[in-house]
Amino acid sequence: MTHTPIQNLGIARLQADGFYPSVMNSESQAVGEGTAFSVQSPSDGKNLAKFKNASVEQLEQTIDNAQKAFQEFQSVPAPVRGELVRRIGDIARQHKEDLARIITLEAGKIMPEALGEVQEWIDICDFAVGLSRQLHGKTIVSERPGHRMMEQWHPLGPVAVITAFNFPMAVWSWNSMIGLVCGNAMVFKPSEKAPLCALACQAVVNQALDSMPEIPRGVSSVIIGDREIGQKIAEDKRFPLVSATGSTAMGKHVSKTVGARLGRSLLELGGNNAMIVSDTADLDLALRAIVFAAAGTAGQRCTTLRRVIAHASIRDELIQRLKKSYASLPVGDPARDGTLVGPLIDRQSFESMQAALRAVIEQGGEVLFGGERVTDDVPEGGYFVRPAIVSIRHDAPIVHQETFAPILYILSYGDMAEAIDIQNEVPQGLSSAIFTESMREAERFMSPAGSDCGIANVNIGTSGSEIGGAFGGEKETGGGRESGSDAWKAYMRRTTNTVNYGGELPLAQGIVFE
Repeated sequence: MTHTPIQNLGIARLQADGFYPSVMNSESQAVGEGTAFSVQSPSDGKNLAKFKNASVEQLEQTIDNAQKAFQEFQSVPAPVRGELVRRIGDIARQHKEDLARIITLEAGKIMPEALGEVQEWIDICDFAVGLSRQLHGKTIVSERPGHRMMEQWHPLGPVAVITAFNFPMAVWSWNSMIGLVCGNAMVFKPSEKAPLCALACQAVVNQALDSMPEIPRGVSSVIIGDREIGQKIAEDKRFPLVSATGSTAMGKHVSKTVGARLGRSLLELGGNNAMIVSDTADLDLALRAIVFAAAGTAGQRCTTLRRVIAHASIRDELIQRLKKSYASLPVGDPARDGTLVGPLIDRQSFESMQAALRAVIEQGGEVLFGGERVTDDVPEGGYFVRPAIVSIRHDAPIVHQETFAPILYILSYGDMAEAIDIQNEVPQGLSSAIFTESMREAERFMSPAGSDCGIANVNIGTSGSEIGGAFGGEKETGGGRESGSDAWKAYMRRTTNTVNYGGELPLAQGIVFE
């Protein structure tokens, strides 16, 4: 196993038996002072690196540095901040393959998906650079003569970004590239399962910062820590915004903690995504979308397809075609050409999947295909599984839970009203889709009375969102929006200004106070 791609990105001391930086910015690489832990490869279970978590004192210093950097950075013109992000994107382009290899090594994604994740980072840089010249406010007609009223958007402050293992670079980039052009200092706490990816991200930022000495050095930092560090971040009033991606349980805790100090939280949490397959659907198209959305990333995406709601007249045919397609999926080493399903992240994930499959049987369902651990022609020590297809009733309790593994529940419906009810009855509300050739069904699905999710697609799967649209969901998904559209507003504060350029002082609402 080689660490050459990581070394090429400028991260020193990356040797398999060393201890690695827990707090890292462009000025220093401080070894952590907290508890030690190891990072294992999901492909073979072998140790990739050893770390020490950051101490509370190191977190305190990191926040202080970020706050000082923000005081200067907020006054840097937005197009100059955009130039920083442009250079970050250019460096990511140069190292795209190396960065993807780190994702494959540490998160277990197949190379095509890892390359796609790095491309998301590059794309959001392009988006953010354009945004840096479009942070527009409004001019509003005043009711008072000789007055002008307007709104402006200003930098918010130091922003904390807490991410999960499954998109270790993309989610950070959605937040940080936009947060930087908005004038904020960004502090990145990655999942303990993907710290190498975080260090690689920071190494790219460091190279860009090295070329722009006018930018304060603390505008981007990484802190590697455990739950205690995450809790301290959520509690700290110096973070006006905490962006957190992960489980619904984690999001509820972050929201409660940040809300108690009247801070803002931007939450991207669980998904229990469904696709309605109409009796008018193009089944060839639907089949391709289902397989990628349900089995890609070994079912470990927040947008993974968990439920297929098939019209009763085509359900049996669709199941047979899915079983045939699933049987041909290559499961194995994610770094090997041709692999389409890599490993689960760890043993805990595997055991969670097996517990869910046992619950399926207990609740009257049937495992139609897959679910077992794959041991042939795969690296020893990894938790590889055959993606599962399950037949079960739509109101079974297990169907309403998100199991972060490749389990696809096949449900059935009679009419579109029933299908939409089934789609919306789960507590999560991230992504959804319908496959239909009926304009009326498609429009109904996207209407106010249709899908209640933040993403509602027609003849496209639930995964693979483009960066141009705001990404996020409703209900227990948290309500946050990241990436494109006007998601940038979450990272800024709005001020309303009124200017009196006349010689009188009329009061609003016609009040006379004389």
